[in-house]
Amino acid sequence: MVRRISGFAVRRPVIIIVLWVAVLGAGFGIGTGVFERLVPDVGAAPGSESAETEQRLDQAAPSPETVTAVISGRPVDDPALQASVEAAIAEVRAMPGIAEVSEPAPSTETGQALLIEVTLSPGDGEEAAAEAAAQRLRAVDAPTVAVADGPLSDAEFNEQAQSDVAQAELFSMPVVLVLLLVIFGGLLAAGLPLLIAVVGVGGTFGVLYLFSIVSDVSVYAIQVTTMLAVGLAVDYALLMVSRFREERRTAPDVPTAIARTTATAGRTVLFSGLTVAVALAGLVVFPDPFLRSMGLAGAAVVAVDMLAALTLLPALLALLGRRIKPARARAGRGAAFARIARGVQRRPVVTLLVTAGAMVLLAAPVLDLHLSQGDPRMLPTSTQTRQMWDGLTTHFPEQARWSGDISVLAEAPADSPELARLRDQVAALPGITAVEVAPAGPEQAVLHAVPSAPPDDPVAQDAVTAVRALPAPFEVQVAGDAAELVDYRAMLAQRLPWAVGLVALGTLLLLFAFTGSLLLPVKAVLTNLLSIGAAIGVVVWVFQQGNLAGLLGAEGLGYLHLTVPVLVGAIAFGLSVDYEVFLLSRIRERWLAGAGPRAAVAEGMQRTGGIVTAAALVIGVVFAGFILGGFAPIKAIGLGLVLAVALDATIVRLLLVPATMTLLGRWNWWLPRPLERLHARMGLSDAPPAGPPTEPEERSGAEPALLH
Repeated sequence: MVRRISGFAVRRPVIIIVLWVAVLGAGFGIGTGVFERLVPDVGAAPGSESAETEQRLDQAAPSPETVTAVISGRPVDDPALQASVEAAIAEVRAMPGIAEVSEPAPSTETGQALLIEVTLSPGDGEEAAAEAAAQRLRAVDAPTVAVADGPLSDAEFNEQAQSDVAQAELFSMPVVLVLLLVIFGGLLAAGLPLLIAVVGVGGTFGVLYLFSIVSDVSVYAIQVTTMLAVGLAVDYALLMVSRFREERRTAPDVPTAIARTTATAGRTVLFSGLTVAVALAGLVVFPDPFLRSMGLAGAAVVAVDMLAALTLLPALLALLGRRIKPARARAGRGAAFARIARGVQRRPVVTLLVTAGAMVLLAAPVLDLHLSQGDPRMLPTSTQTRQMWDGLTTHFPEQARWSGDISVLAEAPADSPELARLRDQVAALPGITAVEVAPAGPEQAVLHAVPSAPPDDPVAQDAVTAVRALPAPFEVQVAGDAAELVDYRAMLAQRLPWAVGLVALGTLLLLFAFTGSLLLPVKAVLTNLLSIGAAIGVVVWVFQQGNLAGLLGAEGLGYLHLTVPVLVGAIAFGLSVDYEVFLLSRIRERWLAGAGPRAAVAEGMQRTGGIVTAAALVIGVVFAGFILGGFAPIKAIGLGLVLAVALDATIVRLLLVPATMTLLGRWNWWLPRPLERLHARMGLSDAPPAGPPTEPEERSGAEPALLH
């Protein structure tokens, strides 16, 4: 199948290139319009009590958007400051789209700040009205004026997303190019993986734009999928070009070299892409629109990279392959990896216990994992939203609540005696500091309960559970940020086993089809879970607990954003299987060529150790670019993926895999007779086309020169 797809690209390279140029033009032309359609909201649990109640509240008593200004740096009784503020308030009140402007509230904490809240009129002009009001308030004569909240903060999140993507690409692309130049020793061979990466990014923008038409696309999605597109595109192209250079040494012509490349490395790319796509598709199990769209969009992005590697790259090689130098044959290439494998094979049990123990130790902080919807501390201190939050925290600590109250929708009139009793019961609960009653209709009322802790605190979570448990003679539903987090965590706990089961089953089936083995897929899933757990554990240790966070320009938040563990787990699992496929492809080749179980592992590592290390280094640079961004969740995802890739390419591939495969011996390739016949009937083994015999494996030139 792979040979037929790539064969057409070799025979009709111009057609393939024109089609991909059209995809690229649409992606960078129309697709970049997705930046105007991004939404900052994540963490919804459709169908939950909080989600349904929130919809009913929006229909019955919609809350208007507000903008908050914190003016600080001068005493509140300064006459010049008061005059400047009064003039600004008068002008803002007269602006179209402004419903109300509060009187300036002085800080009782420091006496050095004023707080102003601007309520916007509902309608399409909210963003313009908010920006006009903010511009005027920022002109107040004070050392510091921070205006944010509402549509202003939404816009700032979107701008930060675009800035982070541009900054990450500005950092990673030149570094990746330098690495590829060192690996291949030539500009043309190094440029092809980058070209595939550019196509992958363009395809990503196009895919996300299409998704934005039918669903919300989060600001986080553009960053995560872009980093995934670049990393996988470079990895797949690196594998293909490396194998092509190897085959060029013995192939009689370029088309034959391409055919051999696609029959071996191309098959590996196909199965690798499918396994990564399956890992991301597991996110569709979650009802959260963000996670579901991330799963679908991520799988589509992987498919774009895979198709580009299997069609566009062979077409480019057909036109330019004669100008790419064959890999030099050098004795002892990759010998270091073979020595490591043989060293592990002498002490497989000790290696397995020590490495697995180290991974479990790194994963230990996961036991302290604390999830939250987040707050403005996720943004850099240069943003208005963050400055406004810091101003509230310093001068108005009682107002520093990014999240709202616990909202209790009751099917009872606001003046009902039964509702009054319920209000008293809610007010008496631990963790509730005040309760206000507001009508929401003729026969409906809302109790606004103010929690004494933020929504992600156990105190607020317990308060939600306690409110829901209170008896009432009428229907009562609970909403608000704390309730949403309770419901979201319950949704994750309920759906996570299904997601893990779906991904594990899909991965096991694909690896069975790829390897013709029953035990290797199980071993791959278990060892990959170790590296993922270790990576998430370190992320918790840094971003939640604050250890060494300052080195990354971050701070300990006391929580992880609720999307971080799921996304890191899904993407890291896909990438781990990606490298597993890279390694098993060569081990399987040596096994089928007649090597014994130990020799096949050592020789397979000798052939792939360099390519896996180079691929991990390149994709690690891509992910590291996002650690430089401004969003704390994206920093956390970037760090988690860098660690997952690093652990997978070192501890897992160099130590755990040879240790476990050595212990299994010939059982690595055992299949019951019925499954053996099934695998043979599946016909998924793309054997290389006939051609002149290659040089002995010990003299293979497949490994990048960077590593020797």
